[in-house]
Amino acid sequence: MPKFPFIALLLPLFLLFTGCKGQQPEPEKPTPWGDDPLSLAEGEAFDLEQIEASGEMIMATLSGPDTYYDYHGRQLGVHYLLAQSLADSLGVRLRVDICRDTTELLQRITLGDADLVAMPLPRALADSIRLCGMGADTAAAAWVVGTGKEHLAQLLDKWYTPARLNNMRRHEDFLLSAKSVKRRVFSPMLNRQQGVISHYDAFFQKYSQPLRWDWRLMAAQCYQESTFDPKATSWAGARGLMQIMPTTADHLGLSREKMFDPESSIAAAARYLGELDGKFSDIADRRERTNFVLASYNGGYHHIRDAMALAERDGHDNRRWRNVADYVLRLREPKYYQDPLVKHGYMRGTETVDYVQKIIDRYHTYRGMPSVGTNFHNTPQRAKGRGGSKYAL
Repeated sequence: MPKFPFIALLLPLFLLFTGCKGQQPEPEKPTPWGDDPLSLAEGEAFDLEQIEASGEMIMATLSGPDTYYDYHGRQLGVHYLLAQSLADSLGVRLRVDICRDTTELLQRITLGDADLVAMPLPRALADSIRLCGMGADTAAAAWVVGTGKEHLAQLLDKWYTPARLNNMRRHEDFLLSAKSVKRRVFSPMLNRQQGVISHYDAFFQKYSQPLRWDWRLMAAQCYQESTFDPKATSWAGARGLMQIMPTTADHLGLSREKMFDPESSIAAAARYLGELDGKFSDIADRRERTNFVLASYNGGYHHIRDAMALAERDGHDNRRWRNVADYVLRLREPKYYQDPLVKHGYMRGTETVDYVQKIIDRYHTYRGMPSVGTNFHNTPQRAKGRGGSKYAL
């Protein structure tokens, strides 16, 4: 037993208290940007200065051909492009919030959840917003910001002009034209008598096998994408024989350095087609499923699912491309792309329907068969008889 049991008992307590006394809270370190510049005084608006300090501008809009839509993984719409140009000039990033209707747009602005509505709105609106920019004193041409954002409004009054709008519209028209795609046009068939389609036939034969596709179908798709030019590029960033987007290449494990390599491009495209094929496993008819896969490769999987939902809602067989193609075309119309069933908004459906049809027509040509094409731009009539799409492979 220790000589000093009482001291032995007190010693741990003494050390505990002296240790705690020495642990003082660390002084608060200043942030790299100093005192919080984004904290607002009561009643103060989140104006231009706060937008620049935050590094982000929030745009509220509706989906539509002039406002905002997805196109091959890139965003278009003349008003979106204008807002992006403004954000670039301010050195901030642009965040886009898609609203369901005008009521939601105005609610976002009045609550301060968005900085501006980047689309023309009529003058007869609530008192809690400010019309600004081109034609703010006319019937239906102005953008909108919330009250209290006077500096942002003053900037837009000078910046959003008819000349700027027209220039951006011409720029978008160029992007959507064939002129924006850099490629050499090669013959659609090297040697018809010998059945040689391209210099890449061996790759089509190799990588189409896991898909259970006729290699000539993949060749027809490649010609539609790049006209067999391995150096083809588009304004949106698609590259190579199969016009793969950089983000898709990353997903597929295709390095950016190999995007122009013919075999690598075809191999990656085959993997992507296989993924899309798996997503349409609910379509039992493989020939029909191929039409949906091609449409998704061009127009986006989610847009095609939107069209399928509309077709099913209206009582049509949404596993037949003929029926769904009609709704892909209708997604150009506000009545359809603003329908609650539609989750991904407006799409350029004409291009996607043409894309599928041209590939099928060329595939039949490669097989030495007559074209079975029909003009999809009018509402297609249902196939008569025992069924089967006229456009099935």
